[in-house]
Amino acid sequence: SRQREMAMRAALGASRSQLVRQLSIESVLLTAIASATACAIAFLSLKVVVALIPFGTLPPETSIRLNIPVLLLTLGTAVVTILLTGLAPALHVVPGDLQSRLAGSNTGAGGTSRHGRLRGSLVVSQVAFSVVLLIGAGLLMRSFFVLTRVELGFNPNNLFYFRLDPTMYAQYPEDERRTRQNALTQRLLERLRNLPGVISASESEQEPPLNYDWSDTIIPGRPHAERWETRYEICSEDYFRTVGVPLLRGRLFSGNDVLAARLVMVVNQAFARQYFPNENPLGQRVKLEVLDRPFLAAPHNVYFEVVGVIANYKTRGDNSWQDYPEVFIPYSLQAFSWRTFMARTSIDPSLFLGTVNKELSELDPDVRIAKSGTVEGELREYYRGPQFELITLAAFACVGLVLVIVGVSSVMAYSVSLRTHEIGVRMAIGAQRANILNLVVFSGLRLIVSGIVFGLAASYGLTRFLASQISGVSTTDPATFAVVAVFVVAAGIAACLIPARQAASVDRKSTRLNSSHITI
Repeated sequence: SRQREMAMRAALGASRSQLVRQLSIESVLLTAIASATACAIAFLSLKVVVALIPFGTLPPETSIRLNIPVLLLTLGTAVVTILLTGLAPALHVVPGDLQSRLAGSNTGAGGTSRHGRLRGSLVVSQVAFSVVLLIGAGLLMRSFFVLTRVELGFNPNNLFYFRLDPTMYAQYPEDERRTRQNALTQRLLERLRNLPGVISASESEQEPPLNYDWSDTIIPGRPHAERWETRYEICSEDYFRTVGVPLLRGRLFSGNDVLAARLVMVVNQAFARQYFPNENPLGQRVKLEVLDRPFLAAPHNVYFEVVGVIANYKTRGDNSWQDYPEVFIPYSLQAFSWRTFMARTSIDPSLFLGTVNKELSELDPDVRIAKSGTVEGELREYYRGPQFELITLAAFACVGLVLVIVGVSSVMAYSVSLRTHEIGVRMAIGAQRANILNLVVFSGLRLIVSGIVFGLAASYGLTRFLASQISGVSTTDPATFAVVAVFVVAAGIAACLIPARQAASVDRKSTRLNSSHITI
């Protein structure tokens, strides 16, 4: 649009270096004003964003502030970008025939199809990149909701746990350590069950559903080439009541089973289906390979009898919740370095820590609690990573969408200014306001739809890199792709409305009828 101005300056004797210097100064001023404004907005926005981040989303040691190297890199990128775009007119205008440029009009020069294609390609690129960001954020959002709203198979609310110091009785031989651990467990469970507000109390190696151990599974008469991995838990008889998992078949092991260290086993439904399909699992014999390891104080080369089948409850997988084959055996069979106690309460479970410490010190002053909390709190901690990824990518996607709206609106407004004469002619020969609105809106929609197509194609390939970060949703989820496309189209239409109304308000009487300037 400044082609004629540059040609006039060149005709009056301005050299290329002088034109470049003039445009460079303009660009530097624009960069300085924009960068200073951006830094101020970033500084203030960062305080607002930090205040809006939910408590516990980030680790306590995290410090969120403006990073100087990142800030300098961003400013450098902005300076280079604006300088290049500012120099483009000088590099384009100086060569060539000055007379033809002086004779042309600004409107005609700026409205050539070559420049229109360049503007259009920039808008298409903006839309495409925004679509990629929005689809990534959409997939993470859907995955996060699936992750946090999955039915675990038990109620994690009001479930308190504490883990004893792993050095408990480590100074004793294995057999004596197991005897002391079991005796302490029995006395502590009895005290916990008698505390006010405790519905049920139990012992296990680890609390569900985030922590687990696994073992290779051996079943007599069933050879297999692949590894049969089974998650296992060593627990007390009240574990299932405390967690809240119902019995489906058979029986649970009793207090006598635990005290006598009987070789009995309770399995979940997933275990029964995988290893005993179309069979009755009760009475079957199963061996856990992990118990044969020499460093464990446990009976070796033994087979357990399956006495009961419980319902599945989900445990942590690779960034997802799944029903894994799982077995449960009495805690008295093995001596291990740590023990976890759980209590289902009728009141706020966090109030029990002081009481538990008191009970434990009365039983054995040398035993300490290494970790405590609630299962619900453990889940919130687990969700922090996906939540932070979601917030971060969603913020970038929103910025991208804002840039799309600004870019489309600016380019369409500029195009309308170049076509003012043409629009006036169209209205002078009978075009209605609705026709002009449709003309501008559909011109913008062509760019937006093109950008969406390129963005969807790029997202189809790029979102595969998010496969390890999402669960329960396909990386090519049609619903997410469709919602993003509709959302971007709606945002694009909104961006086109202001320039379209501006075009429809052109005064047909003030436009000279000159058919040579009409663009069809």
